[in-house]
Amino acid sequence: MISLVPRYIFNFIFFVLLQTLILNKIEFSGYINPYLYVLFILTLPFETPGWLLLVLASILGLSIDIFSNTIGMHMAASLLLAFLRPFILMRIAPRDNYELGTLPLPSFYGFPWFFKYSAILVFIHHLFYFIIESFSLQNIIEILLKTTLSTIFTMVIMGVTLLFSYQKKRRI
Repeated sequence: MISLVPRYIFNFIFFVLLQTLILNKIEFSGYINPYLYVLFILTLPFETPGWLLLVLASILGLSIDIFSNTIGMHMAASLLLAFLRPFILMRIAPRDNYELGTLPLPSFYGFPWFFKYSAILVFIHHLFYFIIESFSLQNIIEILLKTTLSTIFTMVIMGVTLLFSYQKKRRI
């Protein structure tokens, strides 16, 4: 697991820069906002302790907030994502549970499993973010539309990103 630290430091910096310099500039008619930085939290090893998951999510969210001037909204949504991740992983675990030394990636558990896992968490993240952004449930239809469209677009970008970085199965 120690051998993955440099890779995750690079991933952290890469996702923060990609999100703040490129993806935050993309907005299709106000309804599609891709938030690819959540992939960092989704791909952390299964063995990541809960406290470390929350610390990394808060630093990631705070970094995005600082560059995006969003005053803690990404941090709150990232913390919720990191908090719910172990529960979702437990609910969708394979019959014989997760193998030691594997990562939550399509190369280990397949694209259908990863799609279900990431779609649930990305949808929750986006829903929470857009509710905070709106600060009201008055426009719930608009919030749900933005959440659904942004989740779909984020999942497409996530799939393309994972295809380019697709690795053979190997244990950590």
